[in-house]
Amino acid sequence: MRSEAPIRILSVEDHPVFREGLRTIIGSQEDMLLVAQAGNATEAMQEFRLHRPDVTLMDLRLPGANGTDALLAIRGEFPAARIVVLTTSAGDAEIQRALRAGAAAYVLKNTPKDELLTVIRSVHAGHRHVPPEVAVLLAEHCGDDTLTSRELAVLTLIRDGSKNKEIAARLEISETTVNFHIKNLVNKLQANDRTHAVAIAIRRGVLQV
Repeated sequence: MRSEAPIRILSVEDHPVFREGLRTIIGSQEDMLLVAQAGNATEAMQEFRLHRPDVTLMDLRLPGANGTDALLAIRGEFPAARIVVLTTSAGDAEIQRALRAGAAAYVLKNTPKDELLTVIRSVHAGHRHVPPEVAVLLAEHCGDDTLTSRELAVLTLIRDGSKNKEIAARLEISETTVNFHIKNLVNKLQANDRTHAVAIAIRRGVLQV
């Protein structure tokens, strides 16, 4: 007979099918208990305050504020919170943001069930976990220069269809300076041109669609 209390879990996931799948998987484990579910960042904070779970499973793609925002909010109020990011987002920039925000683990949704359960138990025991495929994604870009806030602003306006002259006016800088920023961000992203830079930034999670 088990004397240990089960691992109390909060699931933050807005997709009904995946949400139900997690409920079934967790419900099948004697040492785990799903105490609450949330569909967005606001609900996640409310449910965390109410239940104080041992482990939280957090999707990044949520309506409204994203999962990283929710992660930051929860850990800002509860620094000891153990949060496992469980997502389809495989962009290295998103992974870096989540880990910097304090995620204890980063797991992709195509991870086998048994591996996910192992990660939950490991995180509950106080360990961090980054699976090999995620570590490879990080390693591929570990030497990359990150974009400055101004380069990111320029790239965002390019994504939105702005021409160089319009970007200069919006940011109150000269077109020469805009060209300088574009040259830098194209080099940093190893892109062929500004359009290619946007595509790479979206794929890597530097920019949202």
